[in-house]
Amino acid sequence: MGGASMHIAVLLHEAVEALAIRGDGVYVDGTFGRGGHSRAVLARLGEAGRLIALDRDPQAIDAGAAIHDPRFTLVHAPFSELERVLERLGVDEIDGVLLDLGVSSPQLDVAARGMSFRFEAPLDMRMDTSRGRTAAQWLAEASVAEITEVLRDYGEERFAHAIAKAIANARTGSAVATTGQLAKIVEQAVRTREPGQHPATRSFQAIRIFVNQEIGELTSVLPQCVERLRTGGRLVVISFHSLEDRLVKRFMRDESRPAQLPARLPVKAADLPPPRLALVGRARRAGQEEVAANPRARSATMRVAERLGRRAA
Repeated sequence: MGGASMHIAVLLHEAVEALAIRGDGVYVDGTFGRGGHSRAVLARLGEAGRLIALDRDPQAIDAGAAIHDPRFTLVHAPFSELERVLERLGVDEIDGVLLDLGVSSPQLDVAARGMSFRFEAPLDMRMDTSRGRTAAQWLAEASVAEITEVLRDYGEERFAHAIAKAIANARTGSAVATTGQLAKIVEQAVRTREPGQHPATRSFQAIRIFVNQEIGELTSVLPQCVERLRTGGRLVVISFHSLEDRLVKRFMRDESRPAQLPARLPVKAADLPPPRLALVGRARRAGQEEVAANPRARSATMRVAERLGRRAA
């Protein structure tokens, strides 16, 4: 059984610096986790500042109870509900938002969460254990085509169809109910794998992403962040795999360009809606020292953009 695990915030100092914190500003930590980034933001805020943190993991919410600070508000909600949360709290604009994507160390290292093939545990994988279908429940009902699509699209798994058929065959006898059962099925279905990588790595990642609708959550929250940022406010996103990073990169790139209209449309360039974001620097990665201290930082990529002002009417 895996025990409790301490989560080390990745790119901690770089992310807080990128937010360009004002002492009296209002900031959002969209992924509280175990509070590493939140505590660093609070340390920079003045008495008039405010930090609103969100997390959909009930265990993260429990951990946040240790922070006793009148400037701090923690809400049990996915970050896709950012605008609803801000409206409920009476906040119109924010000065910065940080999204630290992926999973936290406790989610991976606590066996009962069912996210890792390293531990024998019920196949759960939900970030919010208070709602939604578990991975086992989905696998019991999904068709071979559906499983194949998830493994291919979210795990970039070459053997997606073979694994999906193996799962379907295995569940005819009994449910695929544990991490160990799933890992064994995948291992037997995958013919080759990159050196040093467990055969089930991509499948576990893909199913976790699907169960938690991680790509949909990210697609939903990014426009909300831009809409709520005041002029000069910063959007900071740390991603851990290529699917997330491509999505963030394209979003920031598209929002930093002038509107694209069909050729020969009789509209002056000055009349086009201006870009809403300006890119800030290049993508950042964890340095060698951080990766040595925290190997999970090796895949992290941080991107930053700043909200531009709205053109006067």
